[in-house]
Amino acid sequence: ATQQLGSPWRMPTVDEQEELITKCTWTWTTQDGVNGYQVDGPNGNAIFLPAAGYRKVSGLKYAGSQGYCWSSSLSTTESNCAYSLDLHSDSYLIARTYRYFGYSVRPVRP
Repeated sequence: ATQQLGSPWRMPTVDEQEELITKCTWTWTTQDGVNGYQVDGPNGNAIFLPAAGYRKVSGLKYAGSQGYCWSSSLSTTESNCAYSLDLHSDSYLIARTYRYFGYSVRPVRP
């Protein structure tokens, strides 16, 4: 994220993604024809996380019904995994995932 957008843009940590889950209100919605979650923070700020699916060798999977966003946090138990925020129409959670999946990057900045 920093290389593409420059400083101070970066990828969120798994702790920051967890904070979204525990402190924000999540609503499955459609914006401009795109399904995803409207995430409203206690400070009045909001973001939209699209259900963009993910890329795999065989192509794009689950676009419109699921979304996946990488964190910058690597797994401490498996060297080929990192943590991600996984979005489904009825749930959202933090998962440990193989790093070769083509997940989305949702940059953040202070």
